[in-house]
Amino acid sequence: MQTVKALQMLRTALAQLRAEGEAGGATIALVPTMGALHEGHLTLVRRAREEADHVVASIFVNPKQFGPNEDLDAYPRQLAADAAMLEAEGVALLWAPTVDEMYPAGFASNVSVAGVSEGLCGAARPGHFDGVATVVCKLFNQVQPDFALFGEKDFQQLAVIRAMARDLDLTRPHVDNIIGVPTVREADGLAMSSRNRYLSPDHRVAAAALPRTMQEAIAAIESGAEVAGALDSLRVDLLAAGFSGVDYAALADSRSLAPLDALGQTPARLLVAARIGGTRLIDNMAVNNAS
Repeated sequence: MQTVKALQMLRTALAQLRAEGEAGGATIALVPTMGALHEGHLTLVRRAREEADHVVASIFVNPKQFGPNEDLDAYPRQLAADAAMLEAEGVALLWAPTVDEMYPAGFASNVSVAGVSEGLCGAARPGHFDGVATVVCKLFNQVQPDFALFGEKDFQQLAVIRAMARDLDLTRPHVDNIIGVPTVREADGLAMSSRNRYLSPDHRVAAAALPRTMQEAIAAIESGAEVAGALDSLRVDLLAAGFSGVDYAALADSRSLAPLDALGQTPARLLVAARIGGTRLIDNMAVNNAS
């Protein structure tokens, strides 16, 4: 696996990868990450290898998606260990730019996606999805992948990226080739996340209440319970389990993320963000329509 940190080196390396295909047509799948890799990321890489001839992974802790009181400085950085994991999974190229390489002096552009970026994490983290859309747009332009893979755990992020690709008429990747991969979970159901390492042992045990209470709320909603009541019970149960607060618990349309007060004809999703021990955890699960 080759690791590159400069844009010109990236372009040269990508040209070499593409030249390996018939008539210079080898396909590339991109797996964007911020590092601190875990099994969830590696699942994306394995799926990417099924989709394309070569896998390119990126590691970049993007300052533009962190708020002023968030954990940018504390975010784990372990490039050597991450690179070893990616190489073991057959990644061909690691793109690991510096902040100055990604945002050179004078950088003044911003990508903002209205609608799906509003509410949920967009309300709790102002500007976050502008930072996500901007860096992912740059990554798509830099790598020009045929496919891009993202975890469904960050469901709103995936919706924002798809909307951006559609609205800007991106062709590499085309919106239809932006693939959402189901959330990978620990044995107790907690969604895998780089932020799980921030949890103390006691809080880690208590955090399993998040997927459990979500499953209970979904069962209630699918059985005909009022959505508002099921969500209220979820909040109460999380606080009783040791969570310090619930940023949101919402039933939403899976495509538009518009809030729903009842199940209808469109696919629905339960999305939750809650805090425990100073760590903010997010999760989402599909909800089956009653009809």
